[in-house]
Amino acid sequence: MNVVERELLDALVGLEGVAGSGAPGPRPGLAEALRRVEEAARRLPAGTSGELLHYLGKRSYEKAHLWLEGKDPEQGACPR
Repeated sequence: MNVVERELLDALVGLEGVAGSGAPGPRPGLAEALRRVEEAARRLPAGTSGELLHYLGKRSYEKAHLWLEGKDPEQGACPR
């Protein structure tokens, strides 16, 4: 994992912390967390995995997080 991918992973973890459980209500810091993710994504180097770029382009941030951790994002949270 390169430095920018590490920063992206940290930003995605931060976003998940701000987004929380998904319960309705205000989310202080959400805009800043999204900005950090988008900024790190823009700085990814040439040659970055097309799969990762696809997840980020579709704002599939949970899948991007799993991909960066070396897990299979397409398998889902409950493997069978």
